[in-house]
Amino acid sequence: MFKHRYSLPLLAAIAFGAGGLAVPQPAHADNLLIHRVQQEKGMNLPVRGMSMAQVEKKYGAPQRKLSPRGGDTRKHPVINRWEYADFIVYFEHEHVIHAVLNTPAGNNTNPAAAN
Repeated sequence: MFKHRYSLPLLAAIAFGAGGLAVPQPAHADNLLIHRVQQEKGMNLPVRGMSMAQVEKKYGAPQRKLSPRGGDTRKHPVINRWEYADFIVYFEHEHVIHAVLNTPAGNNTNPAAAN
């Protein structure tokens, strides 16, 4: 016979969402993200499809080339990251897949004020 391992209050909390588990976001967090995305669009960042050689020719040598990640299967190709002063470039094999502003994790300050 099947025995219930969970109490009714625990199941109710799971079903209806336990209060206090979600971390509240500051009201200004959305504005900071929007500002950061707009600033990124206005910057002259490497574009998707550029080769490593094209990026290095146009932007110079990166400050740091991080160790490659992935490459263990076809579904997980090799990803390289190059750090520049203002941005990070992500490569799949030898071509750019994305470039983003170089902001430390958890830095929720206005990027325009960092100058």
